[in-house]
Amino acid sequence: MTELILAGILVLAIACLMLKDLIAAVVSLSAVSLLSVVLFLKVGAPDVAITEAAVGAGVSTLIYIWAIRVMGKRKIR
Repeated sequence: MTELILAGILVLAIACLMLKDLIAAVVSLSAVSLLSVVLFLKVGAPDVAITEAAVGAGVSTLIYIWAIRVMGKRKIR
């Protein structure tokens, strides 16, 4: 199970780097964070998992999406 979670993190991280749509890249990055939460719970670190869920998947995603909207630039070349 751990290998599957790590493979998912790797695939989503590579997808985040390859995507041209910035919102899709942020969603992919958020999914990496959520899979990290699952991994932290699996290894027995619930306090780290809660922090990662709040900061990594929650606040960071909102800040990235807000910054993309303020810039008005959704696609990269």
